[in-house]
Amino acid sequence: MINSEFAGRISVHALHLGDRINTSNFEGDIISAVPLAIRTGAGGAAVLFRYGVAVFVGATTAEEVAFLSSISNRVMGRLGVAEEESTTVEIAGKADDQIAAGGPIKLADLSSPRMLIVADVLAKSVALASDEREVTKVFGIIEPFAAELATRGRTRRNRTEILKLIGNALLVQHRVSGRVAVAEKPDALWDRPDLERLYARLEDEYELKERVETLDRKVAVIAETAETLADIIDTRRSLRLELIVVILIAIEIATSFYQIFIGKGSH
Repeated sequence: MINSEFAGRISVHALHLGDRINTSNFEGDIISAVPLAIRTGAGGAAVLFRYGVAVFVGATTAEEVAFLSSISNRVMGRLGVAEEESTTVEIAGKADDQIAAGGPIKLADLSSPRMLIVADVLAKSVALASDEREVTKVFGIIEPFAAELATRGRTRRNRTEILKLIGNALLVQHRVSGRVAVAEKPDALWDRPDLERLYARLEDEYELKERVETLDRKVAVIAETAETLADIIDTRRSLRLELIVVILIAIEIATSFYQIFIGKGSH
């Protein structure tokens, strides 16, 4: 449990740092092994998720900075700009857990299972926000190309530019697909099934399922666009090959006529 001095309101701050965080062989005052939760400073905690997110619960800014510095060598595929998201948890004593739209998350207490559930939802939300930003960026690259095809029926882009578009599409597919298993419930629920309702409410509040479905549809469009781009390259290659074959046949015919003409002239 978080230090009891944090009665009232506690800040929760999630940061998507990179593609992965190595959580093995970690030393410190460990609260939970899966996900890895460690005490920070006087009474806060940091929860690390392998898909690249760190969530701070009740930690000061100085504690966050110090902890992030200590795990910098564990972050792989670091993002240029860390996506972040914050919320406030209010300890409501013996009252039931309440999730008010746009307001603080009211919990009966901040026991380790409740803390891990809140951290899990916020981690998934911030990772999804990062993926949403990446997908939007790729759509911004693809849209002018699609508009050009729609208005001109062809594209002036050369093979290198099209390959770059395909590369961007494939890269975002790779980053988004399977990075966060949003459908998976937190491990804390195995020991505390009574907290299923809390998790379901938080999941609804952050619209995790809806966001994943929207993201999946956009990634599918990106995949189809990548296939279309590949087809355009194949078509251009086929046309070039056909043109080369035609030219070679024309040269062969011209050579044959020339040889016939020269043969007649020698007689």
